[in-house]
Amino acid sequence: MSEILERRRFLKGVGACSLLMAPLGCTSVKEESDGAYKPHYVMVFDQNKCVGCGDCKGACNKANDLPEGVSKVLLEQQSGRVEGEPCPHCGKMECGCERKFVRVSCQQCKNAPCVAVCPTGAAHKDPKTGVVTMDDSKCAGCKYCIGACPYNARFINANTDVADNCDFCLENKLSKGELPACVQACRYDALVFGDANDPNSFVSRLLAVKDSVRIKAHMGTEPSLRYIPIVKLGV
Repeated sequence: MSEILERRRFLKGVGACSLLMAPLGCTSVKEESDGAYKPHYVMVFDQNKCVGCGDCKGACNKANDLPEGVSKVLLEQQSGRVEGEPCPHCGKMECGCERKFVRVSCQQCKNAPCVAVCPTGAAHKDPKTGVVTMDDSKCAGCKYCIGACPYNARFINANTDVADNCDFCLENKLSKGELPACVQACRYDALVFGDANDPNSFVSRLLAVKDSVRIKAHMGTEPSLRYIPIVKLGV
């Protein structure tokens, strides 16, 4: 339980998205290594569509066979309501606007601090997909990667005794051509996944027309998890 509470701190105090989030440009840039095209897998979380049902968390836990008490995906409930005052989003005294949620998980940073500090190479970027993942056989359990993560999104998996993180279901889904388990389970289209380096992908076209933000992008981590913040209606 303490591990879950610690990870949830990564959005602590987010009353205004601008305090923790930086604007995201929509330009897609192809990555090349030795002349070979490489994808840049991103996930988009639409706060306007998430209802906090938890299906994404349940699907993730099942797909990754996680031990009880931990999860790679959490939903942080937020509220901008002040008792006795109208809703800041719609102006009504009674509404459902206060029910807004934020996905809490590994941000899949392009400049991942966890990878940089790992002394054994256990935390690494998959050479084929660029996804930050773990080589369990190399993990020494030093927890350097956990301490280096500015999002408190890593933990020790009690089943494997090594550090763990959301890697977009790299081995059990993505490598088989499937979407991550959480994306498959979402009934409200709050999660979109794809290759941002492909201008024809749905995720690229979505980011081209939707304003999105990234958490703590000012730190230079270049997160691959993008957020579409809740739309504030005119009062």
